[in-house]
Amino acid sequence: MPHAIRIHKYGGPEAMQWEEVQVGAPGPGEALIRQTAVGVNFVDVYIRTGLYPSNLPTGLGAEGVGVVEAVGSGVDYLKKGDRVAYGSSPLGAYAEARLIPADRLLKLPEGIDDKRAAAMMLKGLTAQYLLRQTYKVKKGDTILVQAAAGGVGLILCQWAKHLGATVIGTVGSDDKAKLAKANGCDHPIVYTREDFVTRVAELTGGKKLPVVYDGVGKDTFMKSLDCLQPFGLCVLFGNASGAVDNFNTGVLAAKGSLYLTRPTLNTYGAKRENMVQMAQELFEVVRSGAVKIEVNQTYPLREAGRAHRDLESRKTTGSSVLTV
Repeated sequence: MPHAIRIHKYGGPEAMQWEEVQVGAPGPGEALIRQTAVGVNFVDVYIRTGLYPSNLPTGLGAEGVGVVEAVGSGVDYLKKGDRVAYGSSPLGAYAEARLIPADRLLKLPEGIDDKRAAAMMLKGLTAQYLLRQTYKVKKGDTILVQAAAGGVGLILCQWAKHLGATVIGTVGSDDKAKLAKANGCDHPIVYTREDFVTRVAELTGGKKLPVVYDGVGKDTFMKSLDCLQPFGLCVLFGNASGAVDNFNTGVLAAKGSLYLTRPTLNTYGAKRENMVQMAQELFEVVRSGAVKIEVNQTYPLREAGRAHRDLESRKTTGSSVLTV
């Protein structure tokens, strides 16, 4: 029988168990896939710790790559042998094989290997809706990306630069500053040494920014608001440092009639036709070389706990992948 990582209680990486799982035949609208690579994302940590509650016991992960082994009735857009990827699915990607709603699966084009695909689906589709839908970045914009050397951050920096924007990014070290700069970040700010609000004001001549992309959350949120010009948009898309709680919306008025949104990929990609269009745009920028996907850490699937420890301790850069 195939194996999967599952949790029976919330906790640290030690809560993750390597278990045999029963995987049956696909039902209507489902596909059975044998996986080759799985992406690791901070949202997986949120599930494991209970920050995002789930029904226990549960699998982990929502991003992976594999080969279709069988499809259920009503699935006419996939067939056995198709190489597929997904970045938005029910929990359970940390597995050797799984059943999955077929409408979440996207055929992978030639020229994108399995590890890169596993590293880019959730993060790349997230970058697509952030840059192309939540706020449509255009030539001449100046934007701020928090955690610019992270998995989503590196994609945001490259893609925004490709769109003609000037990119400011926060990072935690000089090494991460070099990495961010090599991936499209014009002005990396080492936040442990510099106040990024002051630096943003300097770089923009006091005008500040139309948009800030903040996947860090609690530690950066209030200062992200301080980087915005009147009517600016704070896009809070993650909680790497913890959730933003008990926020007084009057602060948005006091700081310049600001806008705040908390978007999710599940909403933007809820309809298959939207997900397909988003993926096509992602595949295009990756295949053209405008966006390069760096898989900087690789772990065997059964060592997913080690991947989580490295991610939480901020030892990682770019993307981490579990191989099956």
